[in-house]
Amino acid sequence: MAHDDSPPKHYEDLIKIIHERYDGMSKTYQRIAEYLTQNPNEVAVTTVNAIGEAQGIHASSFVRFAQALGFSGFKDLQQLFQNRLATAAPGFEARIKVLETELGQRHAQGAASHLHDLVLRDVASLQDLLERTDADDIERATAMMDQARTIFLVGQMRSAPVVLLLHYVLTMLGKVTVMLDDSGGLATHRAKQATPQDLVMAVSFRFYAKEVVDIAETAAQSGVPIIAISDSTLSPLAKNAQVLFTVPEHQYTFSRSLAAPMCLVQALCMALAAKLQSADAPRIPTVTQP
Repeated sequence: MAHDDSPPKHYEDLIKIIHERYDGMSKTYQRIAEYLTQNPNEVAVTTVNAIGEAQGIHASSFVRFAQALGFSGFKDLQQLFQNRLATAAPGFEARIKVLETELGQRHAQGAASHLHDLVLRDVASLQDLLERTDADDIERATAMMDQARTIFLVGQMRSAPVVLLLHYVLTMLGKVTVMLDDSGGLATHRAKQATPQDLVMAVSFRFYAKEVVDIAETAAQSGVPIIAISDSTLSPLAKNAQVLFTVPEHQYTFSRSLAAPMCLVQALCMALAAKLQSADAPRIPTVTQP
């Protein structure tokens, strides 16, 4: 990443430059860029040494990253995040601490403690989703889903349950959907059937499933509109998406929750149902036995 003697003066300008240079960065710098863009509030209040230790990256790499952007050191870069924090919503870790206080810091013992910790993190993640998600993006995505002739759904590994839920609800709403799963190894070939009158909804989180990324790129080349759900604006899905929903994945010791992306796709489906049914309180048809 080439050195620039004119560092950005505002947070928004910094993020724009990071996006522009991301593809040309080293793997280490890309990891730093992902952390900075996903955790702006934490960056503002955490020392570079603590950040480096938590991310498994030497603090000197963060300093060199800042210098490559024209700053004299990491503290100068950090100042932009501190300026932003003055009007920003509380960060993820701050939300968890508030929740722990509200719940009286009741820590269950043994196996039940995992449930306690995961619920706290899920509630914080859902609050974060509410703050991050733009109402205009919901409206745009709903319109795209409504207008699409066929909706192609793709998500693998941990993302698979998200597209399975989408497939179920969209089918119940009468939308024609195609699941681009990996059965038979035909997902990429079936994706080539999509046209500009259709829609691809792609879901992938780090580490991004190669086939999902390839399908999104192929669809974009064919002029097929794309709605993407991923963990970062630096995700490989971002560049081809007409609408991108970012659901950052915060650190978990073992499990990475799907609470926020599941909530997001349910909201999209409810918005679509309201449009299709012309109702403020839409109903999703249920499957009944004959």
